Amino acid sequence: MPDLSIKPLNPRLLPAATGNYTHGVQVDGAGRLVFVSGQVPWGDDQGKIPDSFEDQCRMVWRNILAVLAEAGLGVANLVKVTTYLSDRQYRALNSKIREEILGEHAPALTIIICDIYAEEWLLEIEAVAAS
Repeated sequence: MPDLSIKPLNPRLLPAATGNYTHGVQVDGAGRLVFVSGQVPWGDDQGKIPDSFEDQCRMVWRNILAVLAEAGLGVANLVKVTTYLSDRQYRALNSKIREEILGEHAPALTIIICDIYAEEWLLEIEAVAAS
């Protein structure tokens, strides 16, 4: 199998992608795709859902990384991330935490402001990874 190549696609026709995302991603040499279901802040060891957005966001990313690890993958394998926020007030903090988690890696990204399934959940994130 050829080596995996994840190439950002940022056409000059579009405004420059700011933050850690790219307008598109081309994946060559992928042997498999991993689809991560929407992850939510299910609760800590005691079943308590954190009150703060920051704690919920970090818990959701912990869940995503756990699913990726189960498949032998990591952040560098992410090709698409979709984030659902319960309120636009969380945009900046969501971006800050995502940048901490992803580092220099920039997958394709969509952020949607919407009503979340459970009222106490402030976000949900789903992802696609390739290897």
